[in-house]
Amino acid sequence: MTQPPKLIDCPIGIKATGLRRERDSMGDIDVPADHYWGAQTQRSLVHFSIGRDHMPIEVCHAYGIVKKAAALVNAADGRLPRWKADAICRAADEVAGGALDSEFPLFVWQTGSGTQTNMNVNEVIANRAIQLLGGVLGSKTPVHPNDDVNMGQSSNDSFPTAMHVATLLELDDRLMPRVEELIAALRAKAEEWHDVVKIGRTHLQDAVPLTVGQEWSGWACQLEDALDAVKAARGGVLQLAAGGTAVGTGLNAPPGFSRAIAQQIAALTGRAFVTAPNKFAALGGLDAMVRVSAALRGVAVALMKIANDMRWLGSGPRCGLGELHLPENEPGSSIMPGKVNPTQCEAMVMICTQVMGNDATVAFAGSQGQLDLNVMRPVIVANVIHAIRILADGCHNFRVFSVEGTRLNLKRIRQYVEGSVMLVTALSPEIGYDNASAIAHRAMEQDITLREAALASGLVDGATFDRLVNPMAMVGHGVGGA
Repeated sequence: MTQPPKLIDCPIGIKATGLRRERDSMGDIDVPADHYWGAQTQRSLVHFSIGRDHMPIEVCHAYGIVKKAAALVNAADGRLPRWKADAICRAADEVAGGALDSEFPLFVWQTGSGTQTNMNVNEVIANRAIQLLGGVLGSKTPVHPNDDVNMGQSSNDSFPTAMHVATLLELDDRLMPRVEELIAALRAKAEEWHDVVKIGRTHLQDAVPLTVGQEWSGWACQLEDALDAVKAARGGVLQLAAGGTAVGTGLNAPPGFSRAIAQQIAALTGRAFVTAPNKFAALGGLDAMVRVSAALRGVAVALMKIANDMRWLGSGPRCGLGELHLPENEPGSSIMPGKVNPTQCEAMVMICTQVMGNDATVAFAGSQGQLDLNVMRPVIVANVIHAIRILADGCHNFRVFSVEGTRLNLKRIRQYVEGSVMLVTALSPEIGYDNASAIAHRAMEQDITLREAALASGLVDGATFDRLVNPMAMVGHGVGGA
């Protein structure tokens, strides 16, 4: 009886130059001899060298997890020899861990099912496994990219599975912690400035007072609500299409495969992945990804408001609102000496506009699920992963280089409160809206203080005015003002 080959201690890398001849169903093709990818990857590089938009490496990492899970399930059920599964698992671990990142050169603009990326992963894992077993690269022996690495799978179910795994891990490990840290920083400022009274503004016009802490608490709450929507959308990508194979029927996947591979992926990632209850929906649509993208847009909407408010309130330093001193991180002009700009706010606004644009693409691509397959997958996952990445990095930088270092211009804030005419609102219950309005107009027309205008009206005396027009008493109770 022939003994199966054993794994050898073989470091990553191929000591070869020139070209290696590989074969697929279309015939022979030369591939770079110093790479692990094979014929189908090479064909994709020839036919889809479009732009500079490469498949997000996070998808390839997630694919490593999916391929390892499949090998473990197939080995446990006796369909794949244990020695072969061990080689596949080791290579898949290297893919998932980023050790083979240079082997995934394909572009986003490829087949809409993601087949070429799936085969890129299959070929790399197969050739690396062959190397670990002492075989000849490109021979498909003793590990075949389709028959062994892709066993029980189709690109149509494995690619959306990798999309979901990549998206969820990026949400959990990259985005949500950064948003939570920013929320905490906003909350800390709200608490620090909870009793600093400032003038409010609605329609970009003076309004009644509130505290700086109340204003900042509103920003923090907006971002918390947006994060809650992300967490709700996160649940959708826990459902995996694996096991549906080509059209959702599970053809060529053994009974129980879908549930077993979902359980393996859950065990490998420590996340509560489950098999999608309806594989036809999982393949024909990408609604869970669309919902994640919409939630990311919601985060961008909140961040856009916060960043714009901060740069409005920090405008100046002498001819703007000037209530906030934003951190001065770098020179702001190549011609105006001493000028410093709210660059972190501007970067965040650009990030938010990009995320909104990404979402428009995702929403439209999500609507293109025609008949039994949505073939807009690469562009959807590329835009979602890109949005997650820039939002996460933007939140980190915005917190560290802007929010945490922001200070108050207390002198300017007091001046605005003392000079505001809208404090007259507190007189309305005592003298009526029309009389209070007349006092406000007199103060503005005659360029006198509100107190002077009120006393000149004869409707209130000094003691009554001082009792009613008390900015601190006008801000309500607590950060919510209720």
